[in-house]
Amino acid sequence: MGATMTGMTTQTPPADETHLPSDDDVASFWEHGYFLSPPIVPEQVLDDALRGMDRFYAGDLDAPFPGRTRYDEYDWRPEHGDVLRKNDYASLMVVELGALVRYPLIAATAARLIGADAIRLWHDQLLFKPPERTPSSGNVGWHTDRQYWHTCTADDMLTAWVPLVDVDERLGPLTFVDGSHRWPETQLDFFDGDLEAGERRFREGRDGVQKISAPLRRGQVSFHHCRTIHGSGPNRGGVPRRSMAIHLQPGTNRYQADGPDGRPAYHRNDELVRQVDGHPDYADPRICPLVFATGSK
Repeated sequence: MGATMTGMTTQTPPADETHLPSDDDVASFWEHGYFLSPPIVPEQVLDDALRGMDRFYAGDLDAPFPGRTRYDEYDWRPEHGDVLRKNDYASLMVVELGALVRYPLIAATAARLIGADAIRLWHDQLLFKPPERTPSSGNVGWHTDRQYWHTCTADDMLTAWVPLVDVDERLGPLTFVDGSHRWPETQLDFFDGDLEAGERRFREGRDGVQKISAPLRRGQVSFHHCRTIHGSGPNRGGVPRRSMAIHLQPGTNRYQADGPDGRPAYHRNDELVRQVDGHPDYADPRICPLVFATGSK
């Protein structure tokens, strides 16, 4: 059986642990800030997700957007044209995308990497990078995910990036800055397509900075720490780069009102999840479903 719009998937991961990261893989993740899995997502799940992506863009939804306002300023809409598309919470609206987000081996791998007993969805992003039309038109600016998640107490959140097609160097794969999860937070911007300017900022005062390009075959998944600097260049492959970013939180994550600079922090989840004792509840199963728990089947 597949996944429903809420709750855990009924798909069962393999009984053994041969598909999960080894101890050496976990050590490498904490040294470098990222991990590239072997193929762990079945073709059928990816085929279904591609169909779900097309349905999402066509407005064929299984559930409405889970809040009062459908779009924010960064959500792609058809009137924006053939540009880089980013749409949040698509897995809560389209069944096939929900099944991908809840695929057990993705969450189980995340749990192994960060040593968590439970993993919840934080939110997802449906991503579509068209072939390059103008210089920097498809660039994803250098950034960390953590800089957008200051409302979270957990500092060990991570992202699983799932390509729905083979992504070689021509299609603009993710590129990680090796070991940058150990650096102080650097203010960068997902939407800043000037990759050279962003690189100058994070290289300032540092020697030996290494960028690691991560082309992936369909079925592989890349995982990166929420503090790892990453971005991607233009798509020169002639076909769209289709993918989904699955942002994941450990079960211990809670809401905090202030960011590291002491100013009030905000995330769109705060408007969508239920309120408990006057604060956003990041364990709300409607928005942040449990996708892995130790001992779950």
